[in-house]
Amino acid sequence: MAHVQRMNPAIEELRRLVMRAENKWTDTGLPRVTMVQAEACASQVYQPMLHLVLQGAKTLSIGDQVYQYLPMTYFLVPVDVPATGEIHPGGPGLPYLAISLTLDPNVIATLLATDIKTTAPPPASRFAAVPAQAEMIDAWLRMMRLMDRPNEAAILAPMLEREILFRALQGPLGPMLREIARPDGRLAQIRRATQWIREHYTEPFRVEPLATMTDMSVAAFYRHFKSITGMTPIQYQKRLRLLRARWLLLFDPRDAASIAFTVGYESASQFSREYARLFGMPPARDAARFRAPVVPGDTDMTTLDLRPELSPA
Repeated sequence: MAHVQRMNPAIEELRRLVMRAENKWTDTGLPRVTMVQAEACASQVYQPMLHLVLQGAKTLSIGDQVYQYLPMTYFLVPVDVPATGEIHPGGPGLPYLAISLTLDPNVIATLLATDIKTTAPPPASRFAAVPAQAEMIDAWLRMMRLMDRPNEAAILAPMLEREILFRALQGPLGPMLREIARPDGRLAQIRRATQWIREHYTEPFRVEPLATMTDMSVAAFYRHFKSITGMTPIQYQKRLRLLRARWLLLFDPRDAASIAFTVGYESASQFSREYARLFGMPPARDAARFRAPVVPGDTDMTTLDLRPELSPA
């Protein structure tokens, strides 16, 4: 497969199309496809998606690992994952640009009816990025051109979604996509657990019922949960609480102690310690950095609303 560096005109056109995005995840009018032109931080709950970085870079902390995503690389998020991080512009006047495809396991499964060969070994980490090849960039370009052709999009967008996923299945992340498509696999089992935690993140919980829910022993559940999400179930819940608290600190007039109790903490001092450990400063100081004229929706911080969305990356 040809490398994307031979396709500079295509890359530049794709970047120009994505420059239409707002400073938040922006609907393209195409099913499951969103785009962003961002200057804000990248902390949010990422839902299952394929994310392609076009310009600038993104750094994410997932569990105890830090990942860097460079231009013209893509990565997968297999289940809902709370992450903190930053985005970096490509230079003066070159904002971070990215596009994302929310993953539909049913669409992936239809492709697996054919014999698709993976042509490269998987990366060492589940959340690692891999280079986007020319064929994938070309498919993305044809997809994004459909923003201006709504009559064609109804027919062609589903075909191009399948082509993008086909190219990903051929690449190093193909095995992970296959896992996502399996309705009875470990990913599906852990997805049930993460969904439950997201719906009950303010409540204390015991791990044993979650293990039962996923048809695993407690030891196996811990092992697979951490392998797939990068953190333990309790760490996962804590990240959800702290990300939601950060969103509330920006857009809710209540003080930090009140917000701590709202997201499930029983101790305001414990909340402050854990918040500072994750975000680098106490809640009040962190909120003050962002409270300069900001309106809900102005940054991708609003996607912390334990959403529907994307990050999409």
